[in-house]
Amino acid sequence: MKKKIIERTVAGFFIGIAIGQIISVLISLIAGKGEFLACAPEFTELIGNEAAAAAIQTLLCGVIGIGFAAASLIWESEKLNIAAQTGICFGLYAVTLLPIAYFTNWMEHSVLGVLGYIGIFAASFVVVWINQYIFLKRRIRAINAKIQN
Repeated sequence: MKKKIIERTVAGFFIGIAIGQIISVLISLIAGKGEFLACAPEFTELIGNEAAAAAIQTLLCGVIGIGFAAASLIWESEKLNIAAQTGICFGLYAVTLLPIAYFTNWMEHSVLGVLGYIGIFAASFVVVWINQYIFLKRRIRAINAKIQN
């Protein structure tokens, strides 16, 4: 189990960084007007320079990756039903992501900005959850069909 946790932690860190960089590139392509936007301008201003802000944001994306990777172990628990797994994972994902998103200015610092970000996060969670549920249900049917044959 320790080996699995270490592997997930390391992989999660680098996957989080990769996803963060991909998102930065996509945002730059959409809203950058030809410039690379490494971070939200408000975050860069808070930190004092773009290089330091980008470095901190990169590390925080890794922390998010670690949090999500660690929380994913909940899905493997046979002691919890799917509703409990879903609730716990959603809570762990939110506790990992939302404070970092607020600190890095990925969301507007207002009640509507925070609620909007939480809404987007929740909607994304639901879409991913439904896709995973459908995928696993099909996989189980295929396994059961092989067993019956």
